[in-house]
Amino acid sequence: MTRLAKGATIRRDAGLYGFERALERQGLHPVAGVDEAGRGACAGPLVAAAVVLDRSIKGLADSKLLSEAQREACFDLITKRAVDVSVVIIPAAECDRMGLHRANIAALRRALARLTVRPGYVLTDGFPVDGLGVPGLAVWKGDRVAASIAAASVIAKVTRDRLMVRMHEDFPAYDFATHKGYCTSGHQDALQEHGPCAEHRMTYVNVRAVMEKA
Repeated sequence: MTRLAKGATIRRDAGLYGFERALERQGLHPVAGVDEAGRGACAGPLVAAAVVLDRSIKGLADSKLLSEAQREACFDLITKRAVDVSVVIIPAAECDRMGLHRANIAALRRALARLTVRPGYVLTDGFPVDGLGVPGLAVWKGDRVAASIAAASVIAKVTRDRLMVRMHEDFPAYDFATHKGYCTSGHQDALQEHGPCAEHRMTYVNVRAVMEKA
């Protein structure tokens, strides 16, 4: 990953679209933002999204700061107004096989590779992703300060939540529709009672501990 080009300074009051505007002034566009959802869950897939924006979207913010209804509304606006959107789903079993960090990096790379519009610059949330073929920058808390990353976080989160709600129909004992596979007390109680299902990440400490007791 690289630094922002010389002269592409971001003012503190630049707002959520400050990174994209600064990069565009340097000719580094279109800008793609990438983010993932489900990294901390012990069940369900890891979902990564890449988004290229060309205009502001009202109400856009980090998916974690939005209510479910706000996320759904933003999701619809992003899919209608974004220049390009792509999504990659990494199943739980593949997360186990690859290891979470490798699976995370692979998912972000695949999401970028699936864009039909080739980005001139890539913004990633938190940690760098090498081997993208274009310059990029890892932005600390990027889903809160960069619009394209925030958009990717919404797409990834809503996509994954919908998958977990459907998964609940196949595995109702775990209440995936409520906690979305994250390690809540209710989820842990269900794990203790029923053991893991095929959608659990078997390499996770809490899941492995239940398996070892069985």
